[in-house]
Amino acid sequence: MLRIGLTGGIGSGKSTIARIFRALGIPVYDSDSRAKSLMHGAELRERIAALFGPESYSGGQLNTAYIASLVFADRQLLGRLNGIVHPAVMRDFGLWAARKERAGYAYVVQENAILFDHGFDRDMDFTVTVSAPAQERIARASQRDGLKTEEIGRRIANQMTDALRESRADYVISNGERELIVPAVAALHLEFCRLGTCDGKK
Repeated sequence: MLRIGLTGGIGSGKSTIARIFRALGIPVYDSDSRAKSLMHGAELRERIAALFGPESYSGGQLNTAYIASLVFADRQLLGRLNGIVHPAVMRDFGLWAARKERAGYAYVVQENAILFDHGFDRDMDFTVTVSAPAQERIARASQRDGLKTEEIGRRIANQMTDALRESRADYVISNGERELIVPAVAALHLEFCRLGTCDGKK
């Protein structure tokens, strides 16, 4: 079974690409949502609270706004948080992928905004990055998350550039407003099916 890494910066549209893969019957591991879920587990919760203080959890829930306000203004603090969360996500993905392989899938997709930044790509057979013009990314993120332009800019500054992601990825999907992304994903699906021998599998 192939493991495909799917990445892209904030507002690039990688989640839209992930939904198309799901519509094609391919399991997609959402690294961001799984990370948040794992951060509510006892082990990570204790370590995160020790790093950020009692304000990091509010009413039993992760205080994402509070944590984001700190880590996106402090690269060192962001690195320390990543050092707690990312190994747990990698272990969780490995267990999830093993279950999908036993179920007979030819390939699975891991959606991960920081696929290259922290070495998640080392566990992938192929990688796909989604790119879009900066102004379109900012507009999408602002509309989706209600963030101010300045906040989106800080988050973009903390992420790898589109150009660098494209140089490292095996495949690139352009997701500008004039691009047709469904045919692009369908073509990749056929390619991964061929490489992963979809015939006779899910």
